[in-house]
Amino acid sequence: MSIRQLTLATSLILVLWSLASAQDSAISNGNQLVAQGRYEAAIKEYERVTTGDRESYAQAIYNIGVCYYELWQTDRAIEFFQRAIEINRGNYPKASFSLGVAMEDQHKVVEAKAAYRQALTASRGGLAAASFKLGLLSALDNEISTAERLFRDATKRSGPHVASSHNNLGVMLARMGRLTEAEKEFALALRGGRFDEAEYNLKLCRLLLAPASRIVALKDLKLASNERTD
Repeated sequence: MSIRQLTLATSLILVLWSLASAQDSAISNGNQLVAQGRYEAAIKEYERVTTGDRESYAQAIYNIGVCYYELWQTDRAIEFFQRAIEINRGNYPKASFSLGVAMEDQHKVVEAKAAYRQALTASRGGLAAASFKLGLLSALDNEISTAERLFRDATKRSGPHVASSHNNLGVMLARMGRLTEAEKEFALALRGGRFDEAEYNLKLCRLLLAPASRIVALKDLKLASNERTD
């Protein structure tokens, strides 16, 4: 390599390093503004990120979507979540999950389900929150077997969703007539502390297991609609 070529290569490396540093700085500054609740200012920082680095650009576009969501501009949030997914060629589990949440907010259940499925595919089944959300929508659509599988998958990964997933898995099992298994799931849901729905469901399940009390309606069992954080 000639001196001229070596100088050019070194300059190129320096320029690329400088660009990457600027991208990281814009994202870092934006994240700090988000933490302060200054979403409009954060958007301006994220907009400084260019297309030179696809991964950083996708992250910035996703973060802009989050800002618009926090600003109650759900339509714009959806637009940016979809752009981020497209930039990352469909492989952006967090953006797909956020898209599902935004679609749910707009009562677009079919679209929300599709987004959660995309999140699960992109994460190779690793995004348990998507399993939980998709399970809940399936349960509400009376797709009991599908919901049972999704809640069971969610129980296998740690996170704030676990107790609610055990509870909801118990509800699905009870509706399938598998009351002994359901009882165990309600008990597991209570391991993390107070959980009113699981406590109610456990008592009701035990009544259902008693031969004289089978007239109690299965529809009285309660789903937990949110992840547990306590």
